[in-house]
Parts: sequence; structure tokens; C-alpha cells
Amino acid sequence: MRNQTSITEFILLGFGTLPELQILLFLLFLVIYIATMAGNILIEVLIVHLHTPMYFFLGNLSCLETFYTSTILPRMLTGLLTEDRTVSFSGCLTQYYFFGSLAGTECLLLSVMSYDRYLAICNPMHYAARMSGRVWLQLAGGSWLGGFLGNSITSLSISQLTFCGPNDIDHFFCDFIPLINLSCNDPQLMEMLAFTLSLIFLLVPFLLTLMSYICIIVTILRIPSTTGRQKAFSTCSSHLIVVTIYYGTLLIVYMFPTTNTLSDFKKVLSVVYTVLTPLVNPLIYSLRNKEVKEALRKSQH
Repeated sequence: MRNQTSITEFILLGFGTLPELQILLFLLFLVIYIATMAGNILIEVLIVHLHTPMYFFLGNLSCLETFYTSTILPRMLTGLLTEDRTVSFSGCLTQYYFFGSLAGTECLLLSVMSYDRYLAICNPMHYAARMSGRVWLQLAGGSWLGGFLGNSITSLSISQLTFCGPNDIDHFFCDFIPLINLSCNDPQLMEMLAFTLSLIFLLVPFLLTLMSYICIIVTILRIPSTTGRQKAFSTCSSHLIVVTIYYGTLLIVYMFPTTNTLSDFKKVLSVVYTVLTPLVNPLIYSLRNKEVKEALRKSQH
């Protein structure tokens, strides 16, 4: 890591502007972290024996969410409880690398899951042929590999920046934009890199996901049975709401220029995609499914 820096550590300001709420925020985020970990681990355990593409991808998503949440919340909780908000340069870069890689992987994985549902609902006759076991592994493996390789570019670029002060990061974790704003280098090239990667890993997967769900909803509306239509629409609409919130908040944070007015708003949006989405995903994607409910009932006997 050849960073030419006179700064050896950063200070994560987090929610330091709300000192009277530190304990309340600590308890709130602690409950969310425990619930997120418990929910996602439960899903991983329950779907081990459900050998279909949908549950294979759900297992990947739940596994990803446990890692994703653990890159952000433990450090945030420590800062809220002890008020020690310092983080070394290497620690900050490591946190960003894993967070960015997992976020990119999730964007790709959500688009893969929407494609799986598109094939199952819109082309059921060809589903088995197009979604073989080998294809599952290729799509899931490609999502993980793409997320980690893509973020390696930005992490390597950050490691080459010069930081000469100040070292206060106005965020609750080490993220790309707050870091490059602190560097002494011209941020224009880095901002262009961030915008380009956001197009590839955010906008393109979001548009593919959106197109898949539009086709799914159109197909569902053609179902003659009112009960069947309502059931299918209920599941797909909840999926679409979750992915829209996730992609939407990420797009606003990474594709809109940061101004003083937008800074605090972006911090709130960051809570949505780093804290709330991993909590909601297992509920929306898994616990509403009949097979998962059946597996849960069997595990209780």
C-alpha cells in the first residue's frame, strides 16, 4: 500500500453533532445489528436444503448481508459507546474496500435474482434449461467477483492519494467521497472514476432489475385468477420496493454531487442502505415464502 500520507489516522465524526442521542443511537443500532445478523443467519440455515436457484441466490444474499452489516455497524457502535472515533489509514481503507466490494456485489446479485424471477414467471417452459446448476454458480460467482474486482480499482486509487490534513471524516464509516474530499490531490479524476463505476455497478443493474420486474408485473396482470394475481403481485411488489429503495439511495449518494446542503441528507440515506436494507431483506425475500416458512416449522419440531 504505497500511500504518500502525513496522516496516520482519521476521525469518523459520525453522529457526533447529536451528543445527547449517543446512548439512544447505540441501543437502536445494537438492536438492529442483532436482528439483522439473527435474521440472515436463520435464513442461511433454513434454506440449506432448498435446492432451487431462487433459494441459492437468497442464501448468497443473506451471507452477503451478514458480512456487509459487520463492516459498518461494529465500528459505529464502538464509536457511539466509547466516543473513540479514530481509525487508522489502513483500517479506514480496509473498511472501505470490503464495504464497497460487498455493496457492488449486492447490486449485481439483486439484478441476478430479478432475472431469475423473470425467467420463472415470464418463461417458465425454458426456466429449467436456462437456469441449470452451472448457471447458478456462474451468476452468483460473477456477482461476487465483479463486486470485489471493481472496488479494487477505487481502493488502489485511494491508497495512492496524498493526505495532508484535515483528517475529520464527516460520516459514520470510511466511504469513497468523504475520503477523496480530504485528499490534497485534484479530486476531479477520482470523482470521474466514482461516477463511471457507479454507472456500471449501480445504474445498469438497477435498470436491468427494473425491466425484469416490469415484465414480471405485466405477466402477472394477465393471470386470470384474481387470487393468484394478488399473491404474485404482493411478493413481486415488495421485492421491487426494497430494490428501488436500495438502488435509489445509492444512486443519490454516489451519482449526485455532494454539497453542504446535501451532506447531512446523504448521511441519512447512507443509514438506509447500510443498516435498514440488510435488516429488511431477509423479511421481504425469504420469510414471506411458503417453503421457508415450512422449513422454519420443521426446525421447531
